[in-house]
Amino acid sequence: MPDFDPKQIAAPSGHFIGGRLTPGEPVIDVLRPSDCQPMGGIPDASDDLVDQAVNDAHSSWRASGWGTRSPRERARVLLRWADLIDRNADELARLEAVSSTRPISEARTFDVPFTSDCIRFFAECADKFGGDALPTRQDSLGFVVPEPYGVVAAIAPWNFPLSMASWKCGPALAAGNALVLKPSEMTPFSILRVAELAIEAGVPAGVFNVVQGRGQSAGAALVRHPLIGKVSFTGSTHTGAAIMSNAAQHGTKPVTLELGGKSPQIVFDDAGDIDALAQRILRGFTSNAGQACVSGTRLIVQRGIADRLIDAVIAKAAALEPGPTWRESTRFAPIISEAQATRIDAAVQDSIASGAHALCGGEYFDTAGKGFYYRPTLLAGVDRDSRAVREEIFGPVLTVQTFDDEDEALSLADHPTYGLAAGVHTQDIGRALRAMRRIQAGTVWINRFGRTYDFIIPTGGFKGSGIGKDLGREAFEANFRYKAVLIDF
Repeated sequence: MPDFDPKQIAAPSGHFIGGRLTPGEPVIDVLRPSDCQPMGGIPDASDDLVDQAVNDAHSSWRASGWGTRSPRERARVLLRWADLIDRNADELARLEAVSSTRPISEARTFDVPFTSDCIRFFAECADKFGGDALPTRQDSLGFVVPEPYGVVAAIAPWNFPLSMASWKCGPALAAGNALVLKPSEMTPFSILRVAELAIEAGVPAGVFNVVQGRGQSAGAALVRHPLIGKVSFTGSTHTGAAIMSNAAQHGTKPVTLELGGKSPQIVFDDAGDIDALAQRILRGFTSNAGQACVSGTRLIVQRGIADRLIDAVIAKAAALEPGPTWRESTRFAPIISEAQATRIDAAVQDSIASGAHALCGGEYFDTAGKGFYYRPTLLAGVDRDSRAVREEIFGPVLTVQTFDDEDEALSLADHPTYGLAAGVHTQDIGRALRAMRRIQAGTVWINRFGRTYDFIIPTGGFKGSGIGKDLGREAFEANFRYKAVLIDF
């Protein structure tokens, strides 16, 4: 796919309710992250508009019988939807790239295929999991019946707009629920086209609605709506806590929260080839310019190989060149907004002022005011109290700490707030499994860092990194409520 002209991309706008785009006054400006030029505007859904979307979803869910259709019938519709996403991959990749931080090469080879394959995975879950017969008295029968909630609310993040939305759309719809999705106000466009394709595939009009707007307005109204049976959110720990509180106060509805992270990458001196390790560490904290909740932003390396590994990471980081997302050669993404870039730099400068020193980076690339691009940054001289170690920066910033033995490494890896993911790099399988047991994180990667297309592997965090799981059978089963039944003969 060649470079493309961002000015030629027509972004859909408005909400998606009742199977069609519905206009709204564009009160939120949307900028292209690559050059900060306007792409258009979107509405900010009022309480009344959210009420309309949720009520439409609920009535369409009932009238269409989506929740009571045979699981295979739902699966066939979702499989057609996935095929349509693939058929429109070029259009979706361009739309995703121009309005987000995802370079076109990655949108084409990862984001869009991930989205369609994620939907396929959950479509195939539809008739694979059900209730259980339970051991009861000889003259009775006990069993558990799974039932869809009705209407599920989903709030998706800006960093991987399409693929993160598929985490929520796939299991909710496959389980027989209706869905009302709110994308980020910074990346609102690509999901509208995907919603159109859902209707074309046969998802009943109204069963999948999209509302646009800010989290504190449209998102909050969606969470507290009385007809919402469950909430799924991916985003910051702070916002997740607010959603959890809001959901508890308005119907005590369950939530799945995939939240922030401060993931360690522990490298032992027997981990193998330094060059390969350096590439793995680099990708762990610079992929999507570090704008990923699982980013491996804390390097904890055994002292004997520390200097060689750090030098190799710095050399590879120096070779990264930023570019706009519509350029085929771009491998290093822009920061989503000026506000986010300012937060990244403030955390770095504050850490330096508190005693850390930058081994590389610590400043913006000079792009003549066309977008915000932050240089890959390594910070040494940090401890547990350093801001760069404590806080999720959500940018291409790696802290460096060294250790002498296994216990010290695992002590450094433990974080008081976060427990989303971790990487362990060693050729000693016993050491790797001991580390896996002690690390408090929802995902532990050994001799790799990052997700794959193995949708059966769930993702989700411990501590302040979240509640519940996305992906895997766990995500599918979380979209049901379970009814216990006992029959006396």
